[in-house]
Amino acid sequence: MLQKITYTYLVCCLSLIVCVVAGQAANAQIPTGHERIFNGKDLEGWHISRTTHQGTTPDVRVEDSAIVLRQQPYGQGGVLLSDKKYKNFDLYLEAKIDSFTNGGIFLRSSESGIAYQIELDETAGSTGSLLGERMPVSTSMKATNRAKVWKPNDWNSFRIRMVGDVPHITLWINGVKMWEVKQPKNDFIAGATEGMIGFQSHWTALFSPAAFDWNGLESWAPGATHRFRNIAIKELDIDQVE
Repeated sequence: MLQKITYTYLVCCLSLIVCVVAGQAANAQIPTGHERIFNGKDLEGWHISRTTHQGTTPDVRVEDSAIVLRQQPYGQGGVLLSDKKYKNFDLYLEAKIDSFTNGGIFLRSSESGIAYQIELDETAGSTGSLLGERMPVSTSMKATNRAKVWKPNDWNSFRIRMVGDVPHITLWINGVKMWEVKQPKNDFIAGATEGMIGFQSHWTALFSPAAFDWNGLESWAPGATHRFRNIAIKELDIDQVE
């Protein structure tokens, strides 16, 4: 009887240690000084855009301490936005991106989803590219060395620094610098210098090979997801970084 109790106690202790270590590993990469803007439990502090052309009824929920985006109904996407607007910031997050999906991380986004965008598209191989959403970008960028550090079908970290009225943007993936660019001008039509953080699920055509040849849009596979966790930000004094 004593041996059974001892064995059970040891199993419980080991299970607890595993859980603690796993929890520490999940949190270990958040940079010092960054404040969480997703609590890991619900969507407090976030809202779905009701004005974006991507769609206004995406399936957005929290699963296993991560924000999960799915199309709903099929073919219709959407944008999840932070309630708070940010100007100069260092953003950290971890993302897990399914194949046959198209989305992005929006920077200084408007309510309707006009933003600088870090592309998330493994099918086209353009994950990490700097693009514009609903606006042209003076200088786009590509993460040409991403394949050297990328973990397919797994969690990958993104760190994005954006400062200045004329945006100066830097991207790191899994701790490795991908690119740095200072735009020659502020590309927002109205000259916006602050905006929301956003996660986009792109609207798509139906899932078929033909969709890849239609207007450059990739398909979103049925049931596919984009997942985001450990989302944290540090607001910056521009004099500290430029």
